[in-house]
Amino acid sequence: MSELLAPAGSMEALITAIHNGADAIYLGMNRFGARAYANNFTINELKEAVKYAHLRGVKIYVTMNIIVFDSELEDAYKQVDELYLAGVDGLIIQDLAVFTYVTEHYPSFEAHCSTQMGLDDLDGALLFKELGAARVVLSREVPQPELVEIRKKSKIQMEIFVHGALCVSYSGNCLLSGLIGYRSGNRGRCVGACRKPYTLVNLTENKIIDKSYVLSMKDLNTVDHIEDLKFADSLKIEGRMKEPSYVANVIRTYRDALDGKATKLEKKNLEKTFQRGFTKGYIFGEDKKDITNVLRPNHAGEEIGYISRKVKNGYEITVNEPVYQGDIIRIDHNNNDIILTLVKMLDNNDNLINTANKKFIVRIKEEASVGDTVYRTKDINFENQLLKQSENEFKRFPIDISVYGAVGAPLSVTASFKDTSVSFETEYICQEALNNPTDEEKAKSQIAKLNDTIYYLNEFYFYADNCFIPVKELNEIRRKAVSLLNEERSIINRPERLNDISYPKANESPSEGLELAVFANTEEQATAARELGIKTIYFDNVIRRNLNEYKDMGDKELLIGGYGGIHHYMKTNKFVTDFSLNVVNWKSVYELTKLGAKRVCLSHEINLTDINDLVNDYKKYTGSYPNLEMIVYGKADMMFTKYCPLKVYGQCGKCKKNKYELRDDYGNFPIISHNDCTTTILNGKNLNLIDELETIKNVNTFRINLTNEDYNESLGIIKLFQEKIKTMEKTHYFNKDTDTRGHFNKEIL
Repeated sequence: MSELLAPAGSMEALITAIHNGADAIYLGMNRFGARAYANNFTINELKEAVKYAHLRGVKIYVTMNIIVFDSELEDAYKQVDELYLAGVDGLIIQDLAVFTYVTEHYPSFEAHCSTQMGLDDLDGALLFKELGAARVVLSREVPQPELVEIRKKSKIQMEIFVHGALCVSYSGNCLLSGLIGYRSGNRGRCVGACRKPYTLVNLTENKIIDKSYVLSMKDLNTVDHIEDLKFADSLKIEGRMKEPSYVANVIRTYRDALDGKATKLEKKNLEKTFQRGFTKGYIFGEDKKDITNVLRPNHAGEEIGYISRKVKNGYEITVNEPVYQGDIIRIDHNNNDIILTLVKMLDNNDNLINTANKKFIVRIKEEASVGDTVYRTKDINFENQLLKQSENEFKRFPIDISVYGAVGAPLSVTASFKDTSVSFETEYICQEALNNPTDEEKAKSQIAKLNDTIYYLNEFYFYADNCFIPVKELNEIRRKAVSLLNEERSIINRPERLNDISYPKANESPSEGLELAVFANTEEQATAARELGIKTIYFDNVIRRNLNEYKDMGDKELLIGGYGGIHHYMKTNKFVTDFSLNVVNWKSVYELTKLGAKRVCLSHEINLTDINDLVNDYKKYTGSYPNLEMIVYGKADMMFTKYCPLKVYGQCGKCKKNKYELRDDYGNFPIISHNDCTTTILNGKNLNLIDELETIKNVNTFRINLTNEDYNESLGIIKLFQEKIKTMEKTHYFNKDTDTRGHFNKEIL
């Protein structure tokens, strides 16, 4: 049976999830998790959460799924140590440095590859299985048949998302929040920039197509496909920032679906808590034009009725199910929302009412129209029922209790659950019964009152000949047996951390000069680079995304942007890893170099201080220098997505002859449509570090990223950088004996 994995942004949500049937919980700490603005856990709160969950047979996984800079690595490692000692079952990880720290020092501690790693094929799963991962979380873009095949062939645990919010971008490859909102999604601070309205423009025809929430994905809902998902080891519900009522509703419905008893009403009631409209997702082949909700980015609610007539100072609403005082409704008037909390509901005689089954009247100043659809976004009665239901334990566990006694001696008690047993003697000394001795039936009736615990009485053994045992003593026996058993079951006994390891040199010595590389998006850009003598050109040798289209690349040096590509080509080609792997620390550079990377391109999210820290740490631990590449010119990829915003507006295929972009109030974002109908959305502003090249130490290769430039523009840009480097070579010299290996001696600048 697949594990049902629930989100918890608070202790209340955790308890709610467990009481509604979750098999495991994932949560975040105050640092290093991808939901920095959730109500995350302190270490003491985590220890309570682990104890609470483990007593109920529920696992706890902690997210450490952000990129980590060198200045933070020590703190990240300390957090791993704390989580291990606290009894956490596994970590969900993005950064290679954190991942390898876990596998190197705690072989029994489960390392799970987060979806932020971008794993989407068999090769990616196999690579991390070889590196020591216990589980991989596959990208939400992978269709179900491929997931089945990957699980079968890789033989590694697989976790897949089955319900909740979707990223329009491949997770871990979105810079939209970081570069325009100054809050990095790869650092857990996503501003939800994809939930903003954008204007889609046909540049070729100078035509505005529409302004809408064109990047806002609907919420995933696979409850009707649950039988097709049971091949996976873990089914994950998104929602660490959702309230407990959401967790209760979704977890209970999926629990019942997994157990084969979910009703149509239960599934329909998923609309009652937060949802942006539902999609079956890429996993079940949703058409790209139907996977977004271009009309709204927030809670759609459930349709409950319509405005049936206009009355004095308000409107009459006809509903198809009961509505209660305290509910929140949304009136859709010409695609504009009127949001109203039902504080005052009136009948046709202007009497206040607190519920309505068919019709009611509301007084509002906003303008609406007869026929406007009415949705309920908060069903107060339903949510109260969910929370009431969540007060009860979902599952109870059998325990055996034995009680032995003799007149003049204390009672001897043993309580057992599976392989755990506790024994104790009572302070009470058995008294001889004058009339009615305590028999097994009477003792059992008191000991069995376990409803306020997580247990039920299985086997009960009692022998206390001619003894009288007061009811309060039997109650104390029950209380102490449960308390001691829980205490014993909560003891954490784990192997010690393995000793530190050494890091032998993993790479060739960097060149002492600078190299200029060019990434070309078109044939004319590549031609321009060749004509100007550029030796390293990334064009027909790029494996940006795997997408199961690996082919024989001969002896070409490859640019690889995904872990699957690294695994597929690492034994046959020399390769460079791309910025999409989000490398920002020395250990990640080291691990990629060990896998065969000739150079490692740094993340867009790294700065000069971080680069210097990375190089210093690399030298400190390995005694050598890293081979680094850095993008110094070009429009940054804001996101890479399987979605196509053009298809929503009937522009499918027109990308062959037209150019398009998205616009908001602050800038423009060119759209690059690929032959496989995937899409890259660019930053409209060019990164240009030509005037800062002399300050970027310790990087061996500067890269120009060409995107939508034509032939002449490409020539001009490349020439400028070539001339800059020549000027630097004439003015300065290389000093291979300093800590500025691969760059100019800073002291003479």
